[in-house]
Amino acid sequence: MPLRLYRRPGSKIWHYRGTVGPAGKRQRLRESCFTTDKDIAARQIAEIEKRYWDGHFDGPAAILTFEQACIQFLADGKPCMVGTLDVVQAARDYFKKEKIVYVKDITSKKIRAMADELYGHCTGASKNRLAVSPVQSVINHCAENDLCSFIRVKRFPQIHKEKEPATLRWVQDFRAATKPHLGAYALFMFLTGARPSEGLAIDREKDLNLQAAEATIRMTKVEKDKLVTVTRTPHLPAILVAALANLDPVPTRPLFVYRKYGDMIETWRGAVERAKLPVLTPHCCRHGFATELLRRGVDVWTVAWLGGWASAKQVLETYGHAVKRRSITDVLASPAMRAAFDDVTHNALEITKMLSGYSDEQLRAELARRSVTQNRHDEDDAFRQVTGRTR
Repeated sequence: MPLRLYRRPGSKIWHYRGTVGPAGKRQRLRESCFTTDKDIAARQIAEIEKRYWDGHFDGPAAILTFEQACIQFLADGKPCMVGTLDVVQAARDYFKKEKIVYVKDITSKKIRAMADELYGHCTGASKNRLAVSPVQSVINHCAENDLCSFIRVKRFPQIHKEKEPATLRWVQDFRAATKPHLGAYALFMFLTGARPSEGLAIDREKDLNLQAAEATIRMTKVEKDKLVTVTRTPHLPAILVAALANLDPVPTRPLFVYRKYGDMIETWRGAVERAKLPVLTPHCCRHGFATELLRRGVDVWTVAWLGGWASAKQVLETYGHAVKRRSITDVLASPAMRAAFDDVTHNALEITKMLSGYSDEQLRAELARRSVTQNRHDEDDAFRQVTGRTR
């Protein structure tokens, strides 16, 4: 039975009921039109029937709405780069206001226009993160399920600024200008590499073990298209253990008092201004953690593991900074460097001169003899260092 309009006894609101779709795939529908105007109700059921027939003849892409795409995206537990529901909802409301219903009508140009209207005050990087990436993720997720076509969106240009990392001296000056809890929070991020949100989430009872000089940091990561929580247990240096031990507990509050970044940031900025320090954000403390370790010779793989970064490449590209001091090239001409270079050059010349007339068999024998001799010398040196005597 096709869709038919009717009114319930005593009601002026029109409803529809019946079946739609091709034979073998017909669906039974029964719903309110939410209107007392029969012409409007008749138009609604005509659009419903048209959508089902278009889907049958032209495929699901012809009838997939952005609303349905968002529901599918969120129902499948797909994470969004910027925080899921709120961002997707903002895009959904925008397209509804602009009367852009179907995914097939959404183009790269319209997505960029949405980003400009919703986030016109933001930088190009923020527009990409808050608008372009979420909408593209929603549509391309449906494309992976053969519900529509993939879409490519031109990104807004981004200005990459080199961020200044915090140093231990900056953190100590900051601590002197602010409350103990906020100062300890800065020191915690600098010495553990915790992200600002991870530091604020630390619970005194559950996550802190000052006797073992350890803390438990919980971080959210994307694994197999799911958001999962993983933990890491950084070591707490003595200066940090002392700072945390001297913090007065605040009932019902986390270790560093503040629960949200927005509650803390104004106090942070005020302390920076009072101390007349270079303006750095809380994340600069995590930045300083990686930069200082790299400059002190810790290999990049260890730094990535300590700070919970996904890869060593990310650490190098984001946190590796050049030491911008022109006189650093003096090390190339230092006495130690020259002596080492001269020794290597002399030995290479002597060996080349001596072995120039050797056959292949003689060369192999000479190299084996030198290897044995060098090993004996190394053993003699080790014996002399341990016993103080020559064997």
